Amino acid sequence: MPALLVDIGNTNIKFGLAEAGGLLSSFALPTDRGATPDSLGLALASALPFHGCRPADIEAAVASSVVPPLNPIIEHAISRYLGVRLRFVPTDIPIPLKNLYGRPHEVGADRLVTAFAGRRAVDADSVIVVDFGTATNFDCVQDDAFLGGLICPGLMTSLSGLVSKTAKLPHVALDPGDGALSIGRSTTDCINQGFVFGFADMVTGVTARLKAHLGGDVHVLATGGFAEKLAPICPVIRDVRPELLLEGLRQLWLASSRPGGRK
Repeated sequence: MPALLVDIGNTNIKFGLAEAGGLLSSFALPTDRGATPDSLGLALASALPFHGCRPADIEAAVASSVVPPLNPIIEHAISRYLGVRLRFVPTDIPIPLKNLYGRPHEVGADRLVTAFAGRRAVDADSVIVVDFGTATNFDCVQDDAFLGGLICPGLMTSLSGLVSKTAKLPHVALDPGDGALSIGRSTTDCINQGFVFGFADMVTGVTARLKAHLGGDVHVLATGGFAEKLAPICPVIRDVRPELLLEGLRQLWLASSRPGGRK
C-alpha cells in the first residue's frame, strides 16, 4: 500500500505516491490559503484515482511545509478523506542531519529534506543542492551536517515582480532554446535571454564561490521547477533530481516505519 508524500509550498502543494521501491507518481494543486479541509480533501480524493490509487489505499502520509497556517487544514483534510494521520518533518519525523544553523528552527523543512536527500543521493565530501522554487536556494551539506546556504530570488518570482511593476513589459515563457546566448531583438527575446542566462550565471557564480569555500570534492545537484531547463547551460550542475524533496520524504517515511523508528 502506498504512502502519500506532501510538499506544502508557497506556490503549489505537491503530492507524491510512493512505495518502498520508489516514487510511483506525483501531481500538484495550487496553494490556496483560503482552502478548507473539505475543499482540499475533495480535490485530493478526486485526483488520486487518476494516479491509480483509491483514498482507502493510502497507508501513511508524511509532509514538509513552509506554509504553517495550512498545516492544520491539510492535516484535517487527510484525516477526514483518507483516514490516516499526517505526520510532519521534522516535528514528528526527525531528519538525520546535524543542523548547524544559528537558530535551527528558522530553517524551512523543505531545505532540510532536500539537503538530506541530496546527501543520500551522492558520494562526495560535500553536496550543494540548488533548488529552483519560489526562491532559489543553495543549501550546503558536509558529511552529515547541514551547514546552511544562500537564499536568492526565484526565477519566476522575479519575472512576475518585474512584469507587475512595469506597464509595457510582457510576461514571457522562459526557454533556453539551443543553449546559446543571443542578443535580443524584441522585448520578449530580451526578457527571455536576460532571465535565462542571468540566472544561469548567478547559479554558476554562486556555486563556484561555495565550492571554493567548502573545498574538497563537491557535488552540485539541482531540483525544482526550472532545474531541467537551466542545467544544460550551467555546467557546474552535475545532476538533476526533479523529485528530490519527495524522494527525501519517501526515505524519511521508510526510516520511521522500520522497527525502532518513530511511528
